[in-house]
Amino acid sequence: MNVQITYTLLLTQLVAVLGGRILVFPLDGSHWINMKIIIEQLHGRGHVITVIRPPDSWYISEESPLYTSVNLPSPGGFEDILENLLSDGIEALLQSGSESYWSEAWNEIKFRQLILNQMSELHKKASEELDLMFSNETLMRSFEDAKYDVVLTDPGIGGGAMLARWLKVPLVFNVRWTIQGEGHFLIAPSPLSYIPFTATEYSDKMTFPQRTINILKYLIGMYTVASLTEPYYKPVVQRYFGPDVDYSTFNLDADIWLMRNDFIFEFPRPTMPNIVYMGGFQCKPAKQLPADLEEFVRSSGDHGFIIMSLGTLVKKLPQKITQEIAAAFAELPQKVIWKYGGPKPANLGNNTLLVDWFPQNDLLGHPKIRAFVAHGGTNGVQEAIYHGVPIVGLPVALDQPDNLSRIKAKGGAINLHIGKMDRRSFGEALRTIIHNPSYRENMQRLSKLQRDQPMKPLDKAVFWIEYVMRHKGAPHLKSESFKMSWVVYNCIDVIAALLALFLCIIFSSCACIRFLWRLFLSTGKNKQE
Repeated sequence: MNVQITYTLLLTQLVAVLGGRILVFPLDGSHWINMKIIIEQLHGRGHVITVIRPPDSWYISEESPLYTSVNLPSPGGFEDILENLLSDGIEALLQSGSESYWSEAWNEIKFRQLILNQMSELHKKASEELDLMFSNETLMRSFEDAKYDVVLTDPGIGGGAMLARWLKVPLVFNVRWTIQGEGHFLIAPSPLSYIPFTATEYSDKMTFPQRTINILKYLIGMYTVASLTEPYYKPVVQRYFGPDVDYSTFNLDADIWLMRNDFIFEFPRPTMPNIVYMGGFQCKPAKQLPADLEEFVRSSGDHGFIIMSLGTLVKKLPQKITQEIAAAFAELPQKVIWKYGGPKPANLGNNTLLVDWFPQNDLLGHPKIRAFVAHGGTNGVQEAIYHGVPIVGLPVALDQPDNLSRIKAKGGAINLHIGKMDRRSFGEALRTIIHNPSYRENMQRLSKLQRDQPMKPLDKAVFWIEYVMRHKGAPHLKSESFKMSWVVYNCIDVIAALLALFLCIIFSSCACIRFLWRLFLSTGKNKQE
């Protein structure tokens, strides 16, 4: 027995010795939830982890057995910006539900502008945070002295990529969105003939008008994203990395892109060798529910139950919406568990339980679950796929409409406009999802595909992080296309040269023919004389 204990301790010591030093620069909120899952795995394999956090972080704990935290000299306020973005967005969507076409169009424009203003404020705060970080010589020296093996970051903010270049260490992204838009559009070929731009909510089967709109929205969208980020990040880059350094190249430094989706969720498209798909990596089998919840869901009998959650940041809704939702739930025979932090609706049915929090994964994996009412965040959508539960979508902003549009295209969701929804349309969508078996069958098919893999997505993610650490980067997986200008990448120079050569040959041939023709005429005239 003593020998076994000694052997186990030696193995533990060996893992710790072989472990590397990882610097994590996460994005707070729901993005931290899935970053923490990766951190737990890395910690379990003996790696020493340091997490950078704002001092007012509402999700990233300062004290943790998994990591050592470093507080940034931050202006803070990120939670307020994100909460205001979604709450103000819901109010704007309510106004956009007007019956007047022109009024609705104008409210839609105001809604888009509201989102852009809030996102601009978010990037402004992030750039101020980075400026304070890089100007703090003591803090930056501590990062340099730690001799990290890799930087793991969420590129939804620009700090991690900048810090990795400053420290000259390999970079790994936990990514779907970057400060310059959806990750694929930065790194992989993206033909707009069948790759839908995020804002369109199209599938990969587009008509001619849809392809036209897709191209226009892509051009407008990429310009808009650049205008939101460049004014804030560019000065920081030029101040600390030099006036000739292009801030947009920092995202291309990543050795590995751990993409938080896969081709069960994504439409087929070109990819790159350093993109590793780990869709559903945060998903896991359901555990036993707490006794009170288990009793509640079992009381639903054969009808089963529904759960509703609008994510971590939407804690309450306008009274008009809550009353319509409550009324629709009250008419159903199913039990309902609704995660909601606002005032209790006066018309709440006896079948509906309001809670501040629930174990979403465990509820989605319960055999009596019938439907999931969701806002369309990546984590919730992936868990719904994993457990094969159909969705009634109520998207608000950011990536939510795009996420839900993909599930709808695959036959697993019905999506509603939260500003136009009433108890009738909401109740009808719920009854359709529950009683039309095709929705559940389609989601269960996606679930089988997601689970049928040679390697678990989380294990794959950890492998590639350690791969980068072992080999001090993965430059052999990076494409040379990143170093090319638009002209060279699209072979415009080659096409121009070949066209010039072709025109030169045509011109020379015509000149020769004209010369020979004149010579022939001249010779014929001399013979006649």
